[in-house]
Amino acid sequence: MKNQRRLVAIVACFGVLAAGAGVYISKHAQPNGATAQANSYYCPMHPSYTSPKPGNCPICNMALVKRESEPGAGAAEKKAHDDTDLHSICYLHNCPMHRDGKPCPMIVLAKPGEKVTCPICGTHVAKETGEPKERKILYWTDPMIPGFRAEGPGKSPMGMDLVPVYEEEEPVSGVSAASPDGYAPIMLTPQKQQLIGVTAAPVERKQVTKIIRAVGTIAHDPELYQAQAEYIQAMRTLKDAEAAGNESAASQAKRMADSTRIRLKHLGLSDDLIDEIETWKEPEHSLLFSQPGDPVWMYAQVYEYELPYVKVGLSVEVEAPSAQGKTFKGVIRAIDQMVEPSTRTTRIRAQLEDPEGFLRPDMYVNALINVDLGEVVAVPSSAVFDTGAKRVVFIQREQGLFEPREVTLGASGDGFYEVRSGLDPGEVVVTSGNFLMDSESRLKAAVQGAGGGGHQHE
Repeated sequence: MKNQRRLVAIVACFGVLAAGAGVYISKHAQPNGATAQANSYYCPMHPSYTSPKPGNCPICNMALVKRESEPGAGAAEKKAHDDTDLHSICYLHNCPMHRDGKPCPMIVLAKPGEKVTCPICGTHVAKETGEPKERKILYWTDPMIPGFRAEGPGKSPMGMDLVPVYEEEEPVSGVSAASPDGYAPIMLTPQKQQLIGVTAAPVERKQVTKIIRAVGTIAHDPELYQAQAEYIQAMRTLKDAEAAGNESAASQAKRMADSTRIRLKHLGLSDDLIDEIETWKEPEHSLLFSQPGDPVWMYAQVYEYELPYVKVGLSVEVEAPSAQGKTFKGVIRAIDQMVEPSTRTTRIRAQLEDPEGFLRPDMYVNALINVDLGEVVAVPSSAVFDTGAKRVVFIQREQGLFEPREVTLGASGDGFYEVRSGLDPGEVVVTSGNFLMDSESRLKAAVQGAGGGGHQHE
């Protein structure tokens, strides 16, 4: 009996506790999950992601925002959310707002034809349009088989799913009549531009400097030293013979001077430099050994295609691997007349200032020649797509239209190309994503050439 009474008491105690818990829950709970709704957090950039507690969005790392809702509004919000899921368009927008130095690919939802503005940065995303028109399917094709057509969906001879080819909604305007051979203008939606990382920059007139890099050595040239000595002696003998009125000696000295002058030109010295040697009392000892305070000669090899930009008198900066942090300045004094057949290079000669006598004969150095190209029409180097046969850029037009354009380029420098023809200042060119644009444009041109002209490849 005693044990039965204890059991009854324990059961009664548990009953009281359960009843109290029920009363507490009934007082604090809200119908239709309102508490869960009020305490939920979401990402303003990815509204589909929610969390019961604060934190960061796992997609873009942006701080979650608490969802505020009024009592009784749960059903209306749920209906609106369902409508958005079923009848909305997702725009990928390159939002300029950044977080931790990373760009944020903003996703904006809108109904078809609705005017859209990014809620984070306020940037205009899409224009308000009328009701979307259903495009007519002209035929079905396999992009891998140019010219193949089918009346309806199915499989191609290669086993690929056929894709529809639509008629143009409206003619493409603002495009120049002639695109490069094998290319066609293309249209890309904002989503596709975001996915392939399209960026653009304007064509502008700017000051461009080209830097020519070359490897050289500090000259050890006994042959040039001997030629200088012979020329100085021949000119001195010629002047003495002319002053003494000895025509025979003067004639012989002149033949020797002319012969030595030709030799100096063959060694690469310019006429101005040879005329300067006439005034010297002795040849340059730095061609044999260096002395502190004397200028030294540096010989460097310049590639054949860079020769049009190298002139006598251009400044040159030299760095020696054995002299970290030291820079030696000089001037180009002579350019050889011949091109080395095996390396397709030409030797240039520059005189360098070396007040400390650090540079030694046959020492290797790195030379930088700065060539001022002046103010030219310039385009970023990344905007140029070089096919080997031609150089193509893509001009950005309105409403996602991109026009291929063949250009003629000059020198490159400072990350830019000099544009000689094909572009005007103010035009906007694509600077990244043009590799995929090139493929898209060629594919569209190939399909049009096979009889599919007028359609827009999607």
